[in-house]
Amino acid sequence: MKIGILGYGNLGKGVEAAVKQNPDCELTAVFTRRDPSTVKILTSGVPVYNVSDVEKHKDEVDVLIICGGSATDLPKQTPEYAKYFNVIDSFDTHAKIPEHFANVDKVAKDFKHTALISCGWDPGLFSLSRLYANCILPNGKDYTFWGKGVSQGHSDAIRRIEGVKDGKQYTIPVQSALDAVRSGSNPELTTRQKHTRECFVVAEEGADKARIEKEIKEMPNYFADYDTTVHFISEEELKRDHSGIPHGGFVIRSGKTGWDNEFNNVIEYSLKLDSNPAFTSSVLVAYARAVYRMNKEGQTGCKTVFDVAPAYLSPLSGEEIRAHLL
Repeated sequence: MKIGILGYGNLGKGVEAAVKQNPDCELTAVFTRRDPSTVKILTSGVPVYNVSDVEKHKDEVDVLIICGGSATDLPKQTPEYAKYFNVIDSFDTHAKIPEHFANVDKVAKDFKHTALISCGWDPGLFSLSRLYANCILPNGKDYTFWGKGVSQGHSDAIRRIEGVKDGKQYTIPVQSALDAVRSGSNPELTTRQKHTRECFVVAEEGADKARIEKEIKEMPNYFADYDTTVHFISEEELKRDHSGIPHGGFVIRSGKTGWDNEFNNVIEYSLKLDSNPAFTSSVLVAYARAVYRMNKEGQTGCKTVFDVAPAYLSPLSGEEIRAHLL
């Protein structure tokens, strides 16, 4: 399977590493908006092209993994490149997934390609856990906790504040809320009761730290609905202690079974990740295999993880999966 990468940031680099771990995959091209001569990749012998030349290489790639951002890149890129390739992305703006799906579906069907959107761990693997658990425990309640981990969007929001030189933000599940959910008591939890936010901020010389802290804690849509702690640290401390991009989380469904709903049940799926982009990239490469196989079978248009049978993800044959994993 010949893989192309569009966008060589943290996610694109992760895809390159994931391809290396999958013997049935081969990296054949990297496309970038930068000057290709300035982009140095780790895989020897693989060309780097400017995105303006993408159409020239449409016959060299089985699946193009699009590694742009959800805010402005993917809504344009995924439908555009579905004209030339089978494509996959990690679009994660949950509220806009139906719109993005419709846009990609039309193009992929018109050009007889297979596209898969919103693939990663949330949306993605967490979505599957929610679906399975809802089907198995129809009388129940869903809970999703994120962290402890770095929220890149919230970290960017901190860095946009006047007087902030750099910063990282961690999303942290509230342990008492997790414990209550795991007990099977189906608690009603507010946003503030489920997560806290912890910020590590490097302020510019002479900046008003009290104002910065106030702006962070009162920022709507990001921090105002949470108990937020702000720590001011040096640039050296930030680089030393907060250079990674860890993340993870928990999807839990608590529900009743039995004739009189007398039995409590808790289904929990959790992740603990040293590197969010490296793990997301590994999910993308596994699902790229599914995209390739589905296209070979004539399944065109846009798909999500809900449409992919698990066997399509594995490089093993059906016989091997049944013998070793069932």
